[in-house]
Amino acid sequence: MTDRGARVGWFVLKIMSYNLRRHAAVAELEELVLRHPVDALCLQEGEGTRMPEQIGELQLSAATYKSELGLAIYYRPDRFTALDSHAFTLRKALHDRVLLPGIERLLTTRLVDLQSGQDVQLASFHASPLSATNLLRRQQIAQAHVHLTELTGDVPTVMTGDFNYPLLRSRLIKQVEKAGFSLSLSDGPTYYYSKSIAYHFDFATSKGMDVQLVETLPKGLSDHRPILITAEILKRQNLHEQQAQDLQDAGHDPQDPVLGGVE
Repeated sequence: MTDRGARVGWFVLKIMSYNLRRHAAVAELEELVLRHPVDALCLQEGEGTRMPEQIGELQLSAATYKSELGLAIYYRPDRFTALDSHAFTLRKALHDRVLLPGIERLLTTRLVDLQSGQDVQLASFHASPLSATNLLRRQQIAQAHVHLTELTGDVPTVMTGDFNYPLLRSRLIKQVEKAGFSLSLSDGPTYYYSKSIAYHFDFATSKGMDVQLVETLPKGLSDHRPILITAEILKRQNLHEQQAQDLQDAGHDPQDPVLGGVE
């Protein structure tokens, strides 16, 4: 186990989410992940064709290309293998139909931990802007949760991004919980209209995870502030341990270096 693994444990993830303000903040991403090391990065409002293949030690898993307000997911390849990714259009607001007819508002990636064999699903989400209604955004969030569940069943999942849902969240919380997810806000506002008026736009929903902390990071080049999520997996597969036990039961050495395909 590496020093980093010993520090955070096999089943703790650090995930950053950031709305790049139409690609403007992409220039600061490498410094940002160097200052705040993470296992994964979920981005909104990036231009897919211009997204770098690598940011620091993070590798691009997937990006969307049908809109200038694209989504992207990066992951740490020394910890995970990316299995598959999917992009979805969700229920469209009038704003989308007129200005962004092809926009994909949900991007998912399924990862498997190289050491433990644990699967986890990540999603970058971007709801319609405030010109739409909270009802429309709740419908988009509900659709997103259905897609996530249909893709991976009960695999531990974190969906994070720009929810554009600053006020009157009681109905949203009930809806999210009914779908089997939890909603987690950060410890400070993520969008400032003025020095004295600020709201939470960026947060996370999750299932099979204990979200221990969501931090709002300092303002950068975007009008949104990035958030940093620390989450522990609750439903653990322990596939590596099970493979070792199966081999031992079959009379093989569980310390064989090819166990589980990990050298």
